[in-house]
Amino acid sequence: MADDRAATRLSNLWDDAKAGGMSEAERLVYRSNILGSDKRVTNYGGGNTSSKIRQKDPLTGEEVEVLWVKGSGGDIATMKLDGFATLYMDKLNGLKKLYRGLEHEDEMVGFLPHCTFNLNPRAASIDTPLHAFVPRRYVDHMHPDAIIAIAASRDSKALTQKIFGDEIGWLPWKRPGFELGLWLEKFCAEHPEAKGVVLESHGLFTWGDTPKACYETTIATINKAMAWFEEQTRGKPAFGGAAVKSLEPAQRRTLAAQLMPVIRGLISQDSHKVGHFDDSQAVLDFVNSNELRPLAALGTSCPDHFLRTKIRPLVVEFDPAKPDVEALLAGLPAAIEAYRDGYKAYYERCKRDNSPAMRDPNAVVYLVPGVGMLTFAADKATARISGEFYVNAINVMRGASAVSTYVGLAEQEAFDIEYWLLEEAKLKRMPAPKPLAGRVAFVTGGAGGIGKATAVRLLREGACVVLADIDEASLAKAEEELGSAFGADFVRPVRLDVTDEAGVASAFAESAVAYGGIDILVSNAGISSSAPIEDTELSMWNRNLDILAKGYFLVSREAFRTFKKQKIGGNIVFIASKNGLAASPNAAAYCTAKAAEIHLARCLALEGAEHQIRVNTVNPDAVLRGSKIWTGEWRAQRAAAYSMQPDELEEHYRKRSMLKRGVYPEDVAEAVYFLASEMSAKSTGNIINVDAGNAQSFTR
Repeated sequence: MADDRAATRLSNLWDDAKAGGMSEAERLVYRSNILGSDKRVTNYGGGNTSSKIRQKDPLTGEEVEVLWVKGSGGDIATMKLDGFATLYMDKLNGLKKLYRGLEHEDEMVGFLPHCTFNLNPRAASIDTPLHAFVPRRYVDHMHPDAIIAIAASRDSKALTQKIFGDEIGWLPWKRPGFELGLWLEKFCAEHPEAKGVVLESHGLFTWGDTPKACYETTIATINKAMAWFEEQTRGKPAFGGAAVKSLEPAQRRTLAAQLMPVIRGLISQDSHKVGHFDDSQAVLDFVNSNELRPLAALGTSCPDHFLRTKIRPLVVEFDPAKPDVEALLAGLPAAIEAYRDGYKAYYERCKRDNSPAMRDPNAVVYLVPGVGMLTFAADKATARISGEFYVNAINVMRGASAVSTYVGLAEQEAFDIEYWLLEEAKLKRMPAPKPLAGRVAFVTGGAGGIGKATAVRLLREGACVVLADIDEASLAKAEEELGSAFGADFVRPVRLDVTDEAGVASAFAESAVAYGGIDILVSNAGISSSAPIEDTELSMWNRNLDILAKGYFLVSREAFRTFKKQKIGGNIVFIASKNGLAASPNAAAYCTAKAAEIHLARCLALEGAEHQIRVNTVNPDAVLRGSKIWTGEWRAQRAAAYSMQPDELEEHYRKRSMLKRGVYPEDVAEAVYFLASEMSAKSTGNIINVDAGNAQSFTR
């Protein structure tokens, strides 16, 4: 059914040789990981698995039955042993005596810690009773698109019976919790031959008497649903056929680059958001279709979907056959305000006496006919994952509407999960966001010593970083290093010659598509040269001014354009030099260009202030370690200027400083972070010298 991934069946990844030498707990991890390795089985962070394992009680020494079940949070594709909660089965069964009925269901979560086995610190999830009360040793709960398409159909019970017969049962919608656990127990007692059950608007439960049998039942059940949908939908147009045609790929990205900073600015007034763009075929089939608006208005069905994407998306009105971009951009403020008003009305209609306060009323998902899907969240990973969840929802709508009528979750039910007090408590337990969370930094010369150190410092504080550099080999190495350390979502490389006007514009457009815009520009691209004035060739003079003056102008101009589109302020930090304030022998071209940078920063600080754009400068001196400009002729040239050997230069600079200390890339990065963060929110037009003290470069 769904998208073109479903053209092939799920593979049976179980390997007896691997599983044979594992402990029961290790086989649970193995089963979980291979299930989660294919997003057609379950979405990121979704689904859970369990095993009931006989273990020695550390208190009594007697053998007891222990439920190992995915704990709160985590992703089954990558989780390890410490991702599972462990609970005494006899204590879990004993909770049934304490259960006071549906109105008091939530209080049962508070009893789960009392059932903990072996002091395991992993918190048990709300789904724990669902696994505990299924009277089978091995249980899988997955969210496959093919199954949810059945579960979200108006006649889902009849479809389940038609496709699976008595092998897989059906239960009506019930919010996860203790009551649903009892429902599953009752179902199993009444249908002892069943191998699983479809939960309306939710997903699939399957079980088995061995880990392998449980896994294979899960895979076989999903494959059977996929095969049935393929047969039923073969030759049928998706979503009632296309109403519009897609723009060409390059046009789609160009339009996304224009749209995303504007949307980002409109929804980031209270907290900065990061964007993600998806123009995959599954998305285009939906946004171009005749049924886009009625289906989008119904909202998503599976709780996992709408917790990530809100109950429904915002459809941005756009005709790709008559692409009026100015009208599109002009209409965004009203469209976004209308969505916010609608969300507020939804909250007021559905809120309970004890509901948490309304959260951010802005849309997460933005659907643009002919272009694709934009998603925005507090960080890049969440924005990307939210998009993946909505693709799951698209696949569900595609399947359900092709064979039946798609049904979204009832509004009150959706609200009661979105504003569930247990969900609110979970949100409050999350760590506070890092200082630069939601910010996007663009660092030129990002693969070099100061640039990479700066990127590391900003990444450590939660920023996303675009590494811009002309050196492709160094850029690839830096991307690999930083992506591995901080996550691939947070780092994007772009090859950039800062003297190329079109290239600069293109690099910023790439950043807009990758992250939605930028908040921080660190202008750091640099070269060095040294020669007496009579030996300074015009080409050397021009090259210094091109890179160190024109280059800084071009990237700053493009940053200003983005900042003004977003209307949420901005921050520019120039990496200039002590030589911009203090003259040095045999370096007229370099010193002059650095002086130009400093004065350009002052001019920009004046222009940017009314728009909350701050512009400041860091002046390093003698940063030899890790710096690419010191690896070539510059080191030898500067040594010659001071009549010494190149390997004596670092010690010379240290002794020359007032503090008698070396200056390193990390020292410069610390100053950049200060100027890029809210710690310096009321500073602009300033210079920080990071030179271990040089009286000549004192600002006056």
